[in-house]
Amino acid sequence: MSQTENRPLLGCIADDFTGATDLANMLVRGGMRTVQVIGVPAADAELEAADAVVVALKSRTTPAAEAVSESLAALAWLRQRGCRQFFFKYCSTFDSTAEGNIGPVAEALQEALDCDFTLACPAFPETGRTLFRGHLFVQDQLLSESGMQHHPLTPMGDANLVRVLQAQSRGKVGLLRYDQVAKGPEAVRVAIAKLRESGHRLAIADALSDADLHTLGAACAELPLVTGGSGIAQGLPENFRRAGLLQAHDAAALELPAGGEAVLAGSASQATNGQVAAWLEANRPALRLDPLALAQGDESIDAALAWAREQGQAVLIYATSPADEVKAIQRELGVARAGELVERALGLIARGLFDSGVRRLVVAGGETSGAVVQALGVRTLRIGAQIDPGVPATLGQVQGEPLALALKSGNFGSRDFFAKALRQLAGEKA
Repeated sequence: MSQTENRPLLGCIADDFTGATDLANMLVRGGMRTVQVIGVPAADAELEAADAVVVALKSRTTPAAEAVSESLAALAWLRQRGCRQFFFKYCSTFDSTAEGNIGPVAEALQEALDCDFTLACPAFPETGRTLFRGHLFVQDQLLSESGMQHHPLTPMGDANLVRVLQAQSRGKVGLLRYDQVAKGPEAVRVAIAKLRESGHRLAIADALSDADLHTLGAACAELPLVTGGSGIAQGLPENFRRAGLLQAHDAAALELPAGGEAVLAGSASQATNGQVAAWLEANRPALRLDPLALAQGDESIDAALAWAREQGQAVLIYATSPADEVKAIQRELGVARAGELVERALGLIARGLFDSGVRRLVVAGGETSGAVVQALGVRTLRIGAQIDPGVPATLGQVQGEPLALALKSGNFGSRDFFAKALRQLAGEKA
C-alpha cells in the first residue's frame, strides 16, 4: 500500500520492545488497527494499513544523547508517514536515571514538533500503577519501596516523579493534580493553560483509575505530543473516533500459525520469577541457563537446543533468578556483560527453535524480547487480542514464515501467564 493511501492517525515511539507491544495492545483495544515496527524502517518502507504505528526502540538504558538521536529519527519517519499526533511511551514504573532518558527525549520531541507543553503520565491502574500528588505507587507501595529500587539498570529510589523528571529536564516541570483531573476534560484543559502560563513545559499528571486516563486522553486531543505509559493512550482513540477519522474494525484479528511452542525468560523481575515457578510446579519441561557457563562459550546454547528438540512438547528455557543470585552473577561478570550474555544466548536459542519448527513463542523481559526479535529478523508485528493487561498476541514474519509471539515486560502477567499465552497463541480464546 502506498504512503498516500495509508496515513496512520497516531505515531508512537516506545523506548523498549515490550513497552511498544504493551502500547500497541492498548490501541488495539481502543479499536485502532496497529502495527509495531522494530527500529526505524527505511524511508521508503512499505507498511500495511494501520490506524496507529508504534516504533519500538531499545533506548531506555542507552546514553541519553543516543536515545534522543534514535527517537528523533523515529519521529521523522512517523511524520513522513503523515501521522496527526505523536506519543512517546516509557515504562509504567518510569524506569530512568538522574540523567534520563525520559526528560531529554521528551524535550527533544517537543522541540522538533514546536510543542511548548505536554503531559507525562506513566499510570496504568489495570496493573496497579497509580499516581497521586505526583507520587507513583505500585499496588499499595510507593515506587521506591516496590522492588524497583533494586533494578539493576534503572533503580528507582524516589517515588516523586515531579522531582525525578525535573532532574532530567531543562524546562520547568509541574504537577497536574488529581483534584483537577477528577473534574473532567475541560478542567484539565484549564489546568494545562495555567501550567503553560506559569512557564511549565512538562507536567506529571495524577491518575487513579481508567476513568482518569480517559479524562486526560480527551484533554490531550489538541496536543501534538503526549508522553506516558500505555495507560494514558487508552484515551486517545476516542478523540479520532469523535473527529470522524477512525472507522470501525476488528482491530485484533490475526491468522495464527500452527507449529511448535516454547517460552524464553530473561527477566529477573518478581513477576517473571513467579511465572517460572508456576511452570516448574506444573512439572513442565524447563532448562535454566547459567550466565557463568555462557561466559565460557556457546556449548550451553547448543546443549539447550538439543534438549529442547528431545522434549517433543512446549519447553521453558530461562535465565531468570532471584535478586541475590543476579547480584552475585553481576559481581562476577559485570552488570553489562551479564545482561549481554543472556540476551545473546536467548536470541540464538530463539533462532534455533524457529529453525526446528517452533512457530509460537512467549518471551519474558523487555531486553530479552528485543534481543529475540533482532535475532529472528522480525521487522514488523501485527497486534492482536490481549492475553493479560499490557501483553497482546502478535504476529510477525521470519523469512516469509509466520511466527506468533507474546512479548512480555518482566513485571507484567499473571502467575500462570506462560501457559495462558501459549493457549492464546494456539488460537484458544482467553
